Amino acid sequence: MQTTKKREGLRLILYIFMVALLVYVTVYMPTPYIIYQPGSADEVKPMLSVQKGERDEKGTFMMTTVSASYANLVMLVVSAFNPNAEIDQKQSRLGNKSEDEYAAEQVYMMNDSQSSAVEAAYHEANVSYSIVPQYLFIFSTPEGDEARKNFKPGDHLSEVDGHPIRGNESLSSLLKSKKVGDQVTVKLIRDGKELEEKVNLIEIKDKNTNQMRPGLGVTIATMQKVEPKDPGLQVNFANTRIGGPSAGLMFTMEIYNQLTEGDLTKGYQVAGTGTIDKDGNVGPIGGVQHKIVAADRKHAEIFFVPKENYADAKAKADKIKTNMKLVPVNTLEDAIHYMDSLQAKS
Repeated sequence: MQTTKKREGLRLILYIFMVALLVYVTVYMPTPYIIYQPGSADEVKPMLSVQKGERDEKGTFMMTTVSASYANLVMLVVSAFNPNAEIDQKQSRLGNKSEDEYAAEQVYMMNDSQSSAVEAAYHEANVSYSIVPQYLFIFSTPEGDEARKNFKPGDHLSEVDGHPIRGNESLSSLLKSKKVGDQVTVKLIRDGKELEEKVNLIEIKDKNTNQMRPGLGVTIATMQKVEPKDPGLQVNFANTRIGGPSAGLMFTMEIYNQLTEGDLTKGYQVAGTGTIDKDGNVGPIGGVQHKIVAADRKHAEIFFVPKENYADAKAKADKIKTNMKLVPVNTLEDAIHYMDSLQAKS
């Protein structure tokens, strides 16, 4: 009797172990793959506002996204049967960056895209403005360096030794009087919370002079704000939790629409993608085939696509038999002129 109970207990333990192992392998065990799929087509208007802007729109401007998921075994199997899913190596996305560094880079690129969108819209609408540096954004913290203990990708660096830091120049100027090994007190904002850290300066090479100098040992960039001469034309962005630069064109279209009289949407559902620079040039993006599907699912009638992405966009549009009108553009003016040429919906 005792032997039978012992066997049954061992079988139960083995069964639980096998179930736990199966769950881990299929759900939790990481794989070296990433899955790309159509994301969303989201209305841009709720994401930004111009204080004295025209906000009446009968149609909508929509930005489009790609869904990217680090894959487990179950997701890989399901995706193999999904015609809109694309499986790729995780390393091809990350390169030599960690997942945290990649995420921080995407946040920076979105912020930079928003600044460029504001500049391009102001330029097109003849609004006077200036560029004001705000704080330093930390991209990466090299493995093994002293900086790894104090900083994380995505941190905002706002002060060093009690001095406000607005950009690279103010940081370099402050550290000129320091030497390697000196300790400085830095103020950081991480996930909305303010932190204070003691940091020992390390020796780094100045990329401009190739000379060695004391520094923090992190990769940084200046975050800036575009301020109009008329405060009533200030553009404010909501936190979208979306990264990357590819919403630039559609941000610019919405900002321009709010800055100018009339309704540029003309009552149409307008989606699109493309980077933007301050001069209004539209650049290519990745994953356009997924964005075409996302826009079609939201019943977009028009899709603005960078000229360099047009062939891939057209191939996918033909494959899914969408009724969307694909409009290739090189510049912001191309997109505005197209909308101006349309008859407004009654």
